[in-house]
Amino acid sequence: MKTKSIPAIIMLSAGFVACIAGMAAHMEVSDFLKMLLVVLILFYVIGCVVKVIFDRNFAEMQDEETTDGEAQQDGEDAGDAAEEEKTADTVDEEE
Repeated sequence: MKTKSIPAIIMLSAGFVACIAGMAAHMEVSDFLKMLLVVLILFYVIGCVVKVIFDRNFAEMQDEETTDGEAQQDGEDAGDAAEEEKTADTVDEEE
């Protein structure tokens, strides 16, 4: 899973909500910028924590899927080889 953009998405979403709240409250520009800076930094850190959690949890899931997928593919490859042998035997018998 690509998690590189998670911190940016969380930070920008929080910044958008902060902008709407600041406009609705008719805040002064200097106060608004201070509040926006704090919100963006805080939610960027939160986004980084969420990204790390996702990376750890999905890395374990991908390892399990890879192991299961290899076992299934090996079984399918053996089945394909058996089918090819049957097809070759059938062609030989017809000749």
